[in-house]
Amino acid sequence: MNEQIDILIKLQKIETETSRISVILKSVSEKADELDTKLSVSEQTLEAESSLLDELRKKYRSYEADVKDNIFNIEKNQENLRSIKTNEGYQLLLRTIDDLKAKNSQLEDEMIACLNQTEEAEKSIASKKDEYLQLKDQTAVEKHTIKQKSAREKKKLAKLHTEWRTFSERMDPRLLKKINMVKEMTGRSAIARVKDAICEGCNMNIPPQMYNDLQRLDKLESCPYCQRIIYWEKPSN
Repeated sequence: MNEQIDILIKLQKIETETSRISVILKSVSEKADELDTKLSVSEQTLEAESSLLDELRKKYRSYEADVKDNIFNIEKNQENLRSIKTNEGYQLLLRTIDDLKAKNSQLEDEMIACLNQTEEAEKSIASKKDEYLQLKDQTAVEKHTIKQKSAREKKKLAKLHTEWRTFSERMDPRLLKKINMVKEMTGRSAIARVKDAICEGCNMNIPPQMYNDLQRLDKLESCPYCQRIIYWEKPSN
């Protein structure tokens, strides 16, 4: 039984380390996703502002084309004034010219506003582009570090799995079956140490007699609260 308890202790330590590494791998994976999301948001913001800048430039060109058309029509109508014979026709053409000039005045105001917006957008885009490029470089460095850390931890995990198989092959098949059954039922470690009559798996006090039995190192028990297989480890000193 002592040998089985020794194996059980080794398996429990392997499980603990495996759980620790699994948490680390989950954490680095989430960190990588977080970095990708942050970079993607920055890229989308830059693209949105670039699209807005394109729209402002298109709008300015449209205003500019309308102003040119109106100038052409103003000049044409001014030439036509010379050939108007009636006062009514003359006044009508003058009003048309005034309307075109008023439209151009309004369009020129829109063009000035558009130029101001374009200037602000260009400044904002230049700033955000710098931020994006810095973030892109930073993300690449951090993801490289994450990749290296993940590779190291996965290597440790593979070694632990090998150790688990090696030790579990030396365990009583019935006990191993029970361990696997508890793990499957609870989704947690199936082994826990008992220290000072407290199960370290669920932090509950086990019955005194059970604690005494465990200290004799001649049998194994299941925690009455969390159902883990429990053991008592003799202090090294």
